[in-house]
Amino acid sequence: MPQDGVSVGEILVRGPWITRSYYNDPRSKDAFVDGYWRSGDIGYIDQNGYLKVSDRFKDIIKSGGEWISSIDLENAIMAHPPVIEAAVIGLEHPKWQERPLALVKIAEDQKESITQEDILQCIAPKFAKWQLPDQILFIDEIPKTSVGKFSKKDMRSMYKNFYLES
Repeated sequence: MPQDGVSVGEILVRGPWITRSYYNDPRSKDAFVDGYWRSGDIGYIDQNGYLKVSDRFKDIIKSGGEWISSIDLENAIMAHPPVIEAAVIGLEHPKWQERPLALVKIAEDQKESITQEDILQCIAPKFAKWQLPDQILFIDEIPKTSVGKFSKKDMRSMYKNFYLES
């Protein structure tokens, strides 16, 4: 890939400390390609040679043939002061393949004063209009894994048909 800070691709890794396969594990055929380990991350290399991880491959949102980073949207939403936590997932959409849905937890004392439009106005200058979430749902708790990470798998399952039924 060109080192232009724009061209995005899957991050593959090879080196003396990187395993070449998983012992007796059928996942090896999908996890390795041409001697490289597939990290499952998406990123780019900037003009100075620095690698930026922009998202997990399974979490990137493909909408109308274009990529949208769930991490970039989450970080922008969480920069809004009343937001405690935010998770963005890609959900199947009848027209655009996938569209982002933002799940947001707001500070208890701010719940009545914040709207979806407030958050969209806050993040709009950082994104193209088509990258913005179609919906922002305010929820009391964002599902997490046993180690406290956002469980996007559970969120995708819970809201699976959200845009299909709208």
